[in-house]
Amino acid sequence: MDDSAFTGYTGTENRRPGELPNDMQAAFGGPAWEWVPEVEQYYFHQFAPQQPDLNWDNPALRREIYDMILWWMDQGVEGFRLDVIDQIAKDPDRKITGNGPRLHEFLRELSAETFQKGCLVTVGEAWGADIPRARLYSAPDGSELSMVFQFEQMCLDQQPGKEKWDLAPLPFVKMKKSFARWQQELHGRGWNSLFLDNHDLPRIVSRWGDDGAYRERSAKLLAIMLHGMQGTPYIYQGEELGMTNIRLPMEKYQDVEIRNFYRKRMAEGCPETEIMASIYAKGRDNARTPMQWTAGKNAGFTTGTPWLPVNANHTVINAEAELADLNSVFACYRKLIALRKQYPVFVEGDFTLLEPDHPRLFVYERAMEGQRLLVVCNFGGALTPWTLPEDWRGAEVLIENCPAVPGALQPWEARILYQNVQ
Repeated sequence: MDDSAFTGYTGTENRRPGELPNDMQAAFGGPAWEWVPEVEQYYFHQFAPQQPDLNWDNPALRREIYDMILWWMDQGVEGFRLDVIDQIAKDPDRKITGNGPRLHEFLRELSAETFQKGCLVTVGEAWGADIPRARLYSAPDGSELSMVFQFEQMCLDQQPGKEKWDLAPLPFVKMKKSFARWQQELHGRGWNSLFLDNHDLPRIVSRWGDDGAYRERSAKLLAIMLHGMQGTPYIYQGEELGMTNIRLPMEKYQDVEIRNFYRKRMAEGCPETEIMASIYAKGRDNARTPMQWTAGKNAGFTTGTPWLPVNANHTVINAEAELADLNSVFACYRKLIALRKQYPVFVEGDFTLLEPDHPRLFVYERAMEGQRLLVVCNFGGALTPWTLPEDWRGAEVLIENCPAVPGALQPWEARILYQNVQ
């Protein structure tokens, strides 16, 4: 593969180290350009310097990628996740990173040369995806991908126009209307991925739930809220146990993004307590602590020294304990998965948001061919007055996270009701 496989700035014969091609910054901080003395050229890295970006305009590079994917398909791999796929068509010389002009051309070629030769599930990470783009990514004809991870909802609890570290309360009404819009706009025209946690996000029960007194109940509510929607649910390791964020001293954090953020804000004179509050809320290492298998040493994860410390609450929150508890967070996830397999309305039903402007209730209906679901979630630690709609009285309760009380919803209460009116 020739040098042009990299998105290094071209025509740099007269450039010298320090004469950067432009002022673009890497996502993790610092210049996005790195000098290579051996070729007297810069290469571009959107993220860490150890991650040089590749030049997808080069057909030889694309062919090597396709051959690599086909090799894995021959080994029996049946699914692929494509990292930051919306940035493969970048043009650093023009300061274009996401959603470049050839993006969907490249994806259609990729799919035709690889994925369409098998029966695969494919998902692309696309922070810059909006609904029109998501329809292209996940078109029912399979011309690109099965679905994408989009992050509209997951970016709401930050100050508008600022970094993720600039915290803001979750705008609850805006959040549920965002979910509703994606459910309705992709119905029949694309496919949703459903997720709240991943390796780049803090633990959702600590972020949107209550990881103290109502940890179990709020973790179940978040699971019920998400699994009632149309799309493919993704469960990140430990989410099914209700694992929580960790708080470490700064020297224990390993993530390059956290370390760069800390140095940058300290240099800007920000109070350290404010910086650490942002890290405790949004740091990626919060979700990267060892999986909590048991209450034993290192949570049963390793006999060696783990990359990050084990969360001290592993003595209470662990897979071994939850497998033995029929009312655990894990049992809730297991039941939700079974329900989605049993009732077609979970897969195919349309979506109607109820109580759209209520400040605490997330209530929605799903419906298809006489089958109906009602999903009711009370966000927060307050008892909330609410009466079940008349046409839902007597409906079957498929799942709930606490007993019902007349005329109100308990703190963090959630349930799914079902009717077949055929």
